[in-house]
Amino acid sequence: MPISISDFVKAKARALGFDAVGIARADAAWAAGERLEAFVAAGRHGTMDWMETTLERRKAPTGMWPDAKSAVVVAMNYGPNHDPMETLAQRKTGNISVYARGRDYHDTLKKKLKQLAGEFVAETGAEVKVFVDTAPLMEKPLAERAGLGWQGKHTNLVSRELGSWFFLGVMLTDAELDPDDPETDRCGNCTNCLDACPTGAFPAPYQIDARRCISYLTIEHKGPIPREFRAAMGNRIYGCDDCLAVCPWNKFASAAREAAFHARAELKAPELDELAALSDADFRDVFSGSPIKRIGRDRFVRNVCIAIGNSGEGRLASVLAPLLQDASPLVRGAAVWALLQLDPDAASLAREQHLPGETDPDVREEWTARA
Repeated sequence: MPISISDFVKAKARALGFDAVGIARADAAWAAGERLEAFVAAGRHGTMDWMETTLERRKAPTGMWPDAKSAVVVAMNYGPNHDPMETLAQRKTGNISVYARGRDYHDTLKKKLKQLAGEFVAETGAEVKVFVDTAPLMEKPLAERAGLGWQGKHTNLVSRELGSWFFLGVMLTDAELDPDDPETDRCGNCTNCLDACPTGAFPAPYQIDARRCISYLTIEHKGPIPREFRAAMGNRIYGCDDCLAVCPWNKFASAAREAAFHARAELKAPELDELAALSDADFRDVFSGSPIKRIGRDRFVRNVCIAIGNSGEGRLASVLAPLLQDASPLVRGAAVWALLQLDPDAASLAREQHLPGETDPDVREEWTARA
């Protein structure tokens, strides 16, 4: 009996190293678009203006491509081989989200997706488009519809086989494929993810306010970190895994097979003093091929300064001194706050030296906030 096109594409996806694959209708009605509209209307997207400008296209897969009939959704495991929260207690080091400790997942997934698309087109002659997280397409609702998992109370996807640690990619096609049954919600009465959030970013189960989320604050937010969240950040300098790490379904998770997703040794628990000293050129060199590179040196060092301020390590106050004169006001302001936390006396002397010549209003506010 000849293999169906749906079975063909699934077999090819598995052969390419994807850990899960499912198929969903791309042109069927769903409620995800209305939820997204409500999220944006409430302002919970923060400064991610692109979510508002691309809202209409983002609300449904056919908004991206009107001819799309089916979505092949793939997942690739990036599970850690250690407790991802263990470095939170090591306050002189920085904690980096598990997904960003290896190579940039966009490159790895897109390369494999393009291979899958090429073989699919050669077999079927159908039109295809591939996406990995950078286009206005809601991958998580599609993945849920394709049976790969369900959106948990933290709004992230959870899988019975992979737990919380996996990346998603999508291949849209105008071919009619056999859809899989959608996954059902298996969170039950568990609220571990909601209870673990350091900043209370979940107004209710299945809802998130990005403006309170440490991942948003350390990655997407371009300005100074709001004061109310700085202490709660601890030593998280890029992203936050708390709501993922505490999910009970991770008992079924395993370490990543893909070598590109294995943590680089220097990113497992990097020393804050070394990170604070990075120049722009150093930053681009250290984080070449890393998703961290996209936020730029200034935002990253801003995060490092906050972590230093939370460290309780008085010796790190000396690391902040050069940053009080940094070219970036974003870095200067964060360094001022951090110095005030570690050594108020030194901060008082530094204020006399630096405040008179400071022209940026945000940095001046940092100097005078506790004067």
